[in-house]
Amino acid sequence: MITSIEHINITVPDIDATIRFLKIIAPDLMIRMDKTSAKNRWVHLANDQIYFALQAPHLGSEPQAPRTPYINYGVNHIGLVVTNLDQIEKELIKHGYQRSIETPNERYRKRRYFLDETGFEWELIEYLSDESRHKYLYEE
Repeated sequence: MITSIEHINITVPDIDATIRFLKIIAPDLMIRMDKTSAKNRWVHLANDQIYFALQAPHLGSEPQAPRTPYINYGVNHIGLVVTNLDQIEKELIKHGYQRSIETPNERYRKRRYFLDETGFEWELIEYLSDESRHKYLYEE
């Protein structure tokens, strides 16, 4: 049985841009490790519950152009549970980030999708109920 995700390891075009975006969402995230090896740079950005292992492409590699989410194989977005989504959304917009997918109004949760500077999509979710039957109710 899985009870939580401990970390996500993603290769990003610009580690510092990803850090700027995530620190708006979760100011409690701290850099635990920032290391550059002979191959590439990687950073662990974390709080007490989770961390993001952010990697630059290997030096000398030729990364392919960004894939098209929802069409190509791969991760479409990363969902993060947050508190005070309305305030986070204001901060992201103030810093120039844009919403991507529109979401319906739902009784037991708020959701917003945002693109970071590098084109990665992030879903931010604020649950308005602690009950699983409410949290995962899909209203159309």
